[in-house]
Amino acid sequence: MRTDWKRPVNYSLPGEGEKRIMLRLAYDGSFFHGWQAQGNAVSVQGTISEILTDILGKETMVYGSGRTDRGVHALSQVCHFDTSSSIEPSLFALILNTKLPKSIRIISSSEAPEGFHARFSTMSREYWYLAKEAALMLPWDSERVSAFKLLPDISILNSYASLLKGTHDFTTFASARDPSPSKVRDIYVSEWDIMNDNFGSPVLRYRTAGNAFLYHQVRSMVGTMIYAAFDNESAESFGARLESRDRNRALRTASPDGLYLADVSYDAEKYQWFEEEYGR
Repeated sequence: MRTDWKRPVNYSLPGEGEKRIMLRLAYDGSFFHGWQAQGNAVSVQGTISEILTDILGKETMVYGSGRTDRGVHALSQVCHFDTSSSIEPSLFALILNTKLPKSIRIISSSEAPEGFHARFSTMSREYWYLAKEAALMLPWDSERVSAFKLLPDISILNSYASLLKGTHDFTTFASARDPSPSKVRDIYVSEWDIMNDNFGSPVLRYRTAGNAFLYHQVRSMVGTMIYAAFDNESAESFGARLESRDRNRALRTASPDGLYLADVSYDAEKYQWFEEEYGR
């Protein structure tokens, strides 16, 4: 529950004479070694920060709502930076888009509300995972949609997905490299559906939203659901995997190419119903 969220009470705010600019952006993760700047590897954060530093004539770092791994995409990531520049906040999107590679697009730029922090003000994050039958893959689906020889029965997948909704300890689906002391997370949405791509081909989509996610959690949940469904595993057996809190009970971790950060929300009312229904 939100009352249990351990967020810092104090964090960096704009200095005197500065304003905080909020960027909403999309990117194709297949061109980057993830969001976070890291050494000589090409990252989304590093690319935007370098260009802003050049524009503003002062070292400028952007701070994101969260990290995405190498190969993971974003439809709606959010980041911020602080500046004393007189440039109109709404113009940063236009200026950046003339200088950024085509694999990153700034959707909007605006002055952030007082007290805003791209990461610590976040109320929810939504991810999509996209998969197709291999026979239906198109040339431009490579590294953007995950391919399977066949797709499992969506009703079986949803019998598993419904069990993930709510407040649970997700140790089973956390990478051994996850540093979080608590593996408990709130999952507001967990469902599979069929959508069509721009060319009318069916795409299997897993949609999930929560307060936060563990390292590799979504990919582990997706891979385990898909391969459990291939074996026609019962919902009861899948539920036992979750409740075991045993990483060894997870099946495969799905590849990063089908994963998208679909939305980052700062609206406290968006999932208020969850607090009322599942609150304790």
